[in-house]
Amino acid sequence: MSFSLSRRRALAGLAAAPLAARAAPLVAAADRAVPSPSLNALAMRKGRRFGSAIGAGRGGGIDNPAYAAIVAGESGVIVPENELKWQWTRPGPDKFAFERMDAIVAWAQAHKLAIRGHTLFWDRPERFPKWLLAYDFGGNPAREAERLLTTHIGTVTDRYRGVIHSYDVVNEAVDGSTRGLRVNNVTKALGSPEALVDLCFHTAREQVPDAQLVYNDFMSWEPGSRGHCVGVLRLLEGFRKRGTPVDALGVQAHIEMFSLDPASGVGPYLETEWRRFLDEVVAMGYKLLITEFDVKDKALPGNLTVRDERVADFARRFFDVMLDYDQLGDILAWGVVDRFSWLQGFSPRADKLEVRCCPYGDDYRPKPLRAALARAFATA
Repeated sequence: MSFSLSRRRALAGLAAAPLAARAAPLVAAADRAVPSPSLNALAMRKGRRFGSAIGAGRGGGIDNPAYAAIVAGESGVIVPENELKWQWTRPGPDKFAFERMDAIVAWAQAHKLAIRGHTLFWDRPERFPKWLLAYDFGGNPAREAERLLTTHIGTVTDRYRGVIHSYDVVNEAVDGSTRGLRVNNVTKALGSPEALVDLCFHTAREQVPDAQLVYNDFMSWEPGSRGHCVGVLRLLEGFRKRGTPVDALGVQAHIEMFSLDPASGVGPYLETEWRRFLDEVVAMGYKLLITEFDVKDKALPGNLTVRDERVADFARRFFDVMLDYDQLGDILAWGVVDRFSWLQGFSPRADKLEVRCCPYGDDYRPKPLRAALARAFATA
């Protein structure tokens, strides 16, 4: 079932009351909080789009009017933070649940925002739904694993046909510690990790021939990402040799200051090696996206003014490199307000202070990071 006009109308009817109730506050909040021109307007000057992840809840989601106003005001494209992952959409091997994703789609369409799809398969067993971890693939495991994957990709792409035009088809298949592909019960059932990623991309291409198909991973320019970058390059080279239909590399860009460089006062980074990595990627014919941008500030002092300035500086240095590449398209933050960032729980500071990782603070006002992004886009 596609997310057709009639289905959109049905969803609009279900959500009409809450959307109408918060329409005026959204506009008012946007007038107060979002500077002009927006980050998307600045990015569009060079043919790019800026956007953000957003959820379906009351924190960093569509049911928080102040938060949603910033995302709508700054963005040309959004991506669901969790609501299209298997844990949310696939409660059982033959069951699907799209209510939360449908709500995000309805909200995005009401605000004339494009939508990216994240993700058709997250290749990490700790992120599998419990039923998949314990799944019995039966006497012909390869056939059953293929059925599970192709059914999932077909169901999702059919539902959002004509709505989602860019998918993170496979997420995080590379194990940076080994520089090879991750092995799990699904790859074992199919016979190899390569069989899994190739099946996902070929199925997605058959389903949505005109969509942008992206391999997404968390390599970055910090010294600790060297091995991961090598593994990603090997995977991308393998795609080309095997004729796997991959259009672009999604760079998550959760850039991290885990220690400080005495010379710069910000985290260490390997600009020359990172450029070499990007050069190899684009030389193979891949486009680039920044899919999940934020900044981890663990090593910075607690002082808010200092932290905000250095986070902005570190981000500016990163974007000075990334925006040199004409192959770079969409740029998405992984959330816009500090309080609701996943990093508060996933990568907390030792001093227990809030991570200052997003373009906006808890007061829904822009921070120096937002200004740094605006300058980077304006001068790209």
